[in-house]
Parts: sequence; C-alpha cells; structure tokens
Amino acid sequence: MDCRRSQDIVVRRTHWARRPLAMACAAALLTLAGMHPAWAQQTQDQTTTAPQHTQATPSDKKPAKPGEKPAPKSEDRAANLDAIVVTGIAGSIENAIKTKQNANNIVEAISAEDIGKLPDASIAESLARLPGLATQRVDGRADQISIRGLSPDFAGTTLNGREQSTIGENRGVEFDQYPAELISGAVVYKTPDASLIGQGLSGTMDLHTLHPLDLPNRVLVANLRGEYTTNGKQNPGTGTGDLGHRASFSYVDQFLDHTLGLAVGFAQLDSPIQEKQYQAWWWSMNNGPGSIEDAWGGPHSPGLPNGVISQEGMQLRAQSENQLRNGLMAVLEWAPNDWYHGTLDTYYSTFNEKKYTNGVQWASGPYNTDPNGNQDPAVYSNVGVVPASPYPIVTTGDIANIRPILQNEYTKEHDKLFSVGWNNQFSFANGWEAMADFSYSSAKKDLHDAYLFSGLANGATTSVQFATPLNYGFPDFRTGADLADPSQVVFTDPNGYGYNGRQEFDHQDDHIKAIRLQVSHPVGWIFSTVDVGVNYSDRKKTKSADVEFAWLNGNGSSGGAYQPGFSVPVDPSLLYGPTSLNYGGIGPILNYNVLGALASQFYLTSGNKQADWARNYSVEEKVPVAYVKFNIDTMLGDIPLRGNAGVQFVHTDQSSDALQTNGDNLVGKLTGGTTYNNVLPSLNLIATIGENQYLRFGLAKTMARGRIDDEKVASSASLDVVTSGPATGQVLWSGSGGNPNLKPYVAVGTDLSWEKYFGKSSYVAVAVFNKNLLNYIYNQTVLDYDFSKYTNNDATLKPSSPYGSFTTPENGTGGKMQGLELSGALEGGLVTRWLDGFGMQGNFSLTNSTVPVSSVTSIPGAPSTLPGLSRKVANLTLYYEKNGWSFRITERYRSSFTGEAVALFDQLGYQKVLADKQTDFQAGYAFTQGSWNGLSILLQLYNLTNSPYKTQQISSLPNNVQIARPLDYNTWGRTVMFGVNYKL
Repeated sequence: MDCRRSQDIVVRRTHWARRPLAMACAAALLTLAGMHPAWAQQTQDQTTTAPQHTQATPSDKKPAKPGEKPAPKSEDRAANLDAIVVTGIAGSIENAIKTKQNANNIVEAISAEDIGKLPDASIAESLARLPGLATQRVDGRADQISIRGLSPDFAGTTLNGREQSTIGENRGVEFDQYPAELISGAVVYKTPDASLIGQGLSGTMDLHTLHPLDLPNRVLVANLRGEYTTNGKQNPGTGTGDLGHRASFSYVDQFLDHTLGLAVGFAQLDSPIQEKQYQAWWWSMNNGPGSIEDAWGGPHSPGLPNGVISQEGMQLRAQSENQLRNGLMAVLEWAPNDWYHGTLDTYYSTFNEKKYTNGVQWASGPYNTDPNGNQDPAVYSNVGVVPASPYPIVTTGDIANIRPILQNEYTKEHDKLFSVGWNNQFSFANGWEAMADFSYSSAKKDLHDAYLFSGLANGATTSVQFATPLNYGFPDFRTGADLADPSQVVFTDPNGYGYNGRQEFDHQDDHIKAIRLQVSHPVGWIFSTVDVGVNYSDRKKTKSADVEFAWLNGNGSSGGAYQPGFSVPVDPSLLYGPTSLNYGGIGPILNYNVLGALASQFYLTSGNKQADWARNYSVEEKVPVAYVKFNIDTMLGDIPLRGNAGVQFVHTDQSSDALQTNGDNLVGKLTGGTTYNNVLPSLNLIATIGENQYLRFGLAKTMARGRIDDEKVASSASLDVVTSGPATGQVLWSGSGGNPNLKPYVAVGTDLSWEKYFGKSSYVAVAVFNKNLLNYIYNQTVLDYDFSKYTNNDATLKPSSPYGSFTTPENGTGGKMQGLELSGALEGGLVTRWLDGFGMQGNFSLTNSTVPVSSVTSIPGAPSTLPGLSRKVANLTLYYEKNGWSFRITERYRSSFTGEAVALFDQLGYQKVLADKQTDFQAGYAFTQGSWNGLSILLQLYNLTNSPYKTQQISSLPNNVQIARPLDYNTWGRTVMFGVNYKL
C-alpha cells in the first residue's frame, strides 16, 4: 500500500496542507505581506494546487479538476478516518496507477503493498520494473538505475524531495543503502517542472517515507525473513556463509485528536553473497601474418598455430561477502490547526560489508616473464581450434611453463548515511500559501582493502590442460600442481611484480546542506496558482586514499636489495579450509587469514602512486536556484486542461582542491573552479480527452552536472623534450587529470503520452519521447592547455611555453535519442469472472540513440550509440490474489549495452555488457480471521534461472582487425527467502 497516496485517505488532508510554509518564517512573511492567518476564511470552492516535490508525490497535491471540490477542512477529518485502506499486490498497483493518473507531469510510480512491505526485496528491483527503467547489478543485486537508456550518472535521486549525499565517487545513489521496508513508495519524474529540485537529465526518482497522519489509527508491523543463497560457502573459515536474515519493525501512531503523528521504523539486513567469477584477460593473435610476432616483432609463442586467436590469460575467483545494514527512520508530523502543518523526517543507516576473494590467475602469452623479469613464454601443445570469423579460436590444449599467481584479498567497508529534513507549511488569507524546507544529508565511507600474492615454491612452473568455452560459461582448467598444499604454495612474487602485496585505506565524506523557500497564490485566467521559490544547496565531497605496499619479512627490510624470488611459507596457524574452484576445474586453492598474515609475516611501506594521489581531492558545489511555476487549470473548449509552465534559473559555483603529481611523485597542490548559469524552461500539459483518458505533452530543458570525480582538479604533469615534428627540441608540458571547469550535460526533451485508465488497477499507455543532448562530456586531449599554475619540480628542464597537451574530460557536442514506451496493467476479472483475482502488468521500451561522428574516435569498439544504452527493456508480472492467497512471477529483461572501460596495459577501450534477464517468484498467505488475523507468511525466490553476468571485450589485433570476445562470466546463484509478517 502507498500509505501517503491512498485515494481513500488523502481526502482528509485539509486545504492548508496543500501548500507549505515555514513556521520559522511565519512572522517575517506576515509582516512583509501585510496579512494575517485566515484559516477561518477558507471556503470549500477554493482550487487545489500542484505538487510540491519537497513534501509529497503528485497525487497528494493533485490539482482539482473542473467542478471537483478540494479537500475537506479539519472538522471533516474524523468522518474520513474510517476509510478502507487497500493493501496487497493489487492495492499496490492501484495506488501506483492513481499516482500516475493524477500527476501533473509524466511519471511512473511504485507503491508498497503494505506498511514495511515493498513489492520486491529492494527498492532498485521495484524501480527496475517501471517502463523505461533498467537496473545494473552489483554483487548480484539490483543497485543502480538507468532511466530511458541513459547511464545512472544522468538520473537524479531524492528522498522526500531532497537531494541525497552518496558513498560513491559520483552522484549516483546506491539503492541498497536504503531499506525497502522503510520506503512507502517512489515516483519517477520523466518530465520535470520548474519546482523539481535535484532533477536529472534522464529523469528524477523521488523516494518517500510514509506520513503518520495519513493513516486512520495506530499500526504495528513486524517482519522476519530467513535468506539462503544456493551458491554455497565459497571460502571456509571467513565467517561468511549461505544463510542470512532480514528483520524490520514499524510503529505508526496518532495523538492529540489525530493532529500529531509519529512513525518509527527499523530494518536490519544480514545478507550473504557468494559469487563465482571467471575472466578471460585479453585475446590476440600471436603467430603468423598480422600477429604480434609479425606486426610488432614480438616473441614467438611456441606450439601455437599461426593465424589463430588465443586467450592471453585468465583469472578464476571465488568471492564471499556479507552485508550487514541497520536502518532507522522516524517521521514526526504535526497539524494542530487549519493553517500550520509541519513534518520532521530523519533517516539513519550503517552499512558494513566484509568481502573475501580468493583466486588464481596466470598469463599465457608471449610476453610472460620469470620472477627476475626474464622472458619466459608459455609453451603450447595438443592445441584444438574451432572455426570462427575472422580467425579460428583456440579452445583446448595444454600449456607448459605457467606460473600461477594466487591472490587472496580482504575488503571491509563501513558506511554511514544520515538525512534530516524539516518541512513547514502555512496558509494565509486570500489563498496565500508558503513553505520553508530545511535539510541536511551526509554520507561517510571508510574502506580497507588488502591483498597478498603467493605462488609455487622455488619459482617452479606447472602445466595446464585447458578447455575453454567458445562463447560463455565456466572453463575447465587442470593443473599439474596442488594449489592447496602449503608446502607447494608459498608467499612470493611469482611474476616479478616488484612487491608481495598491497593495502589501501579510503575515506570519503559527502554532505549537502539545503534550504528552500516558496510562496504560492491564486492567479486567474488559465492558471490556478503561481509558485515562486528559491533553493540553495551547498555540497562538498572529500576523498582521500592512502596506499601501502607489503614486503615479506627478511626481503629488503634491512637495507638489502629486494629479491623477486624470495619466498616464505604461510604460517600454518593462519590457514583456513581450502577455497574450491571446482566450477573452473582447478579444484582447491590455499585459503588463509589475509590480515593475520599481513600483520605477522610482512612489513609495510608508504606507496601512493599517481592513480592513488589522484583520489585525494575535494569538490564543492554551491547552487542557488530560483524558479517560477504557473499551475494550469482551465478548459480548452470542452476539454479539461491542466498542467504547469515555468522556468528554473540555476547558478553553479564549483571549486576543487587536489594534488599535482609528476609521475608517481607528489609535486604540490592545485585549486580550480568555475561558475556558470543555466535557464531551464519547462511545460507540462494534460488534456482529459475522454472518461479517464488523457493526452500528456511535456517539453523541457534539463541539465545534469558531470561526474564529481571528473570535476576534481587533481592531475599529473611533466616536462619532456620533443624529439620529432615542428616543435623538435622544445621543452613542453604534457599531463592528464580532472577538469574543475566542466559545464553540465544539457538536453532538450519532448514527450507525448496517451493513457487510458479503467477498472480499479488497469490501464494502458503509449508514450514517445525525443531528447537532444546539447552538451556532452568526453575524455579529450587538449593541445593548448595552460600549465601556468603548475609546479615544475624538474631542475634540469625549463618549459619553452606554458602551454601543452592535457588529457581531461571536456564538454563537447551531444547526441540524440528517441524512444517508444508501451505499458499497461489488467485485472483478470474485467475479462471474465473466472479470472477474478488474476492480473498482469507489463511494459516494453525501445530506445535508439546516436552520437556525433566527431566524438567517435579511433578507440577500439567505440560505440555508435550512447554508452549505457540498452535498446530494449521489458518487464512482465503475472499475479493472483484472492482469499488470502497471493502468487506473483515477474521477469525483467535488458538488452546489451556498451560501457567505457580501461583494458589491459591501460588502453582505453569499450566492453559490452550482454543482455540480462532475471525471473523472480513470490507466494504468500495472509490470515484474515480468528486468532491468527494479521499474520501472513511469504516465500520469495530471486534469480530463478541463476542468470549470469556476462561482458564482452572489444580487442584490436596487431593488424587493426577488431574482434569481440568473452570477458567476464559471473554467477551468484539463486536467493530463497521465507518469512512471516505480523500487523496489529
């Protein structure tokens, strides 16, 4: 159930609650306006106004249709508190559809089935079922959301209308940080209006918590679910298993004659994640015409046929993870009279994650070396190939002279999120209304990551018999060594990396302070009211990273030279049971206490490199926004017409402090920044062209700032003598880094939607949209970059000019995208009474995009569509709900999309994430009579088909022929949850 949006409950909201005003600003506003509170003067024929995004979703503040009476005054409230509240699957769909129908923008919505019960295990999974939305899986769970084919970077996310700080290096919200049990629903704005703060380029997702005064009486709800993952225990002894639980408790109550409301919720997640990973490193042609040997003069690969494509390396890893999240939400709502309404909402969560990753990897190409750096290529025999275009593919054979590298890794992450908002609403005489909203959001992240290398004792090599899939699946590798035997596998530097291990400590602090003021007043002509407001936010994200390298005790610790072949057995007291890589044929490998070994068998040295220094920075954005929005409520002939028209003026003052490096050496500090203005007009029109039939039109200019880590001023720069070309002999600067002068992404979008609603929870909709990206951001090399602010730490070189080449994110011409969205829901009882209780819900999106030719460089595999775009997205839900029983099966599909990645040897490239399809099932029974009334049981099965995560690598062969080959193949198994819910 959507506890705030239920049509049966929302009518008890009085008219003063439909426009906010700050209690703290009441005296000042009264003085300035020369008015007095006039709650006694309000009449039943006043026109309601459009939604206020800081407080509610559109259906809460929907404009009155012609002839429709506004909400009753407080004396009528008691008569409406006995309204029936619809819950369950059908109720959730019904409430979400009402939100969509009543909105003044083009929106999609999800609604909780009941208090503390979203339709899915996470908010992201629920959002991903909406038309035009798709999810990206992280650690097997739905986490980030894409809207209309644009990557998650382009989507805005708010909580109760307020922008949220994040734990990532960018703006994208990680939805697993927000317990589904504490969220009553969400609205996705596909078209913005002038009063929507924190909007994204592709759309804006507004999560909301419930309002206690929207419920007729006290409610107590408790949930408990056990969780099981079918991938088993991958890494024994680490404390991560295959069992977990989810528990939540919600309490909602009203006091003082239903004028004071309190809602408190607590949710705990203790969830296991067990992952099987396989990655094929790089694909190339080693021997024969057009090969590494022929084109680059590389070494010959013994035993490998000419003119075949072979895999140059691989890694198999088993990862065990445990997530422990505790979330607490509290809402205090006060409505003492007809002229004041205040809401104080808080959210706090802690998120602890421990991850253990154990695996084996090796290189199998011509450039293999021994621990001392000497060339020592892999030797092939009994090679089997499969015909393919443009060249045959090696899939079976034997490889000798392999030096396996075992990498055991431990990662611990601790996150804290805190959000608080105080919304004050007030009504004056003559229809004047105003609002003040104060908010603060913070996110802190501490990460500790450590890994150690081990390999065969005495620098030994082994042979490998292999059978790799032509396309996707797990391989079959059989080694001649026992990789779980501590007498054979020791701490060492198998491939001469120059160190034995590494650990890093990352800290991130992100906080947003914001204040919003708005006044509203009835106008006339075609407009019901006008909203004028300002919003000011100050966001600062600070990031720091410190790296240490690990060296074996006795190896260079007394001032002697580092010896790559130096080895030490693993302390037997630190050994766990072996990790099994049977799914890849290898069998068991060594598993031990990484932190214990690091503390007792290694010494550490500070080791920040260029990439690590670049992660020490701060970015601050001060953003004042002013807006005016006219709410439309009129007749176009005989056709009722509503909507809004307005404009938003955004000023941005962004700045950054960071570090300058010369290679891996820290040189000094840098500061930079810029200011810019954006004017964002918007128009939304909704025509009622028949009974419950609407034609919607949206036109808006939108913006989204670049990635926060792209706005950093951190960079590396050095001086070099030019050895060729017109500038031969000159000393010129070159470097790379972030760009604190970045301007935002800007787009102009047009939307058209037809919607028809019928029954209680049925509708059909067809929407088309077009979006022109006027400004986009690409990584580019600027040839005349000004280095005058940079420190020259090279005593032997003086620059011939302050200008040079610099690789950095830059603004450029955008692209274009168009899309078609089909969606609908149907109650089976509308077809025939035999289908009463059955229902279905589905949607399909088709999106096309293009990018300018000038932006598609010679990078291998550069896409001709926008990165992150899935051309097809589809969702289907079938359900049955009757007599206490409920069943639901859902499937979501996302076609492949291309993303930018850094490939082997730091080459910029692209990899394709292949199509993903996930099927989930849910069954439950709710007791409605007798002593068990209020109790329900629930069974949930997620990822029924064990859908894998698959990526494809675009490789450029030495003869510049491009090939597409498998890269990642990961599985997480199925998740089974069973539990009980009790509502009092």
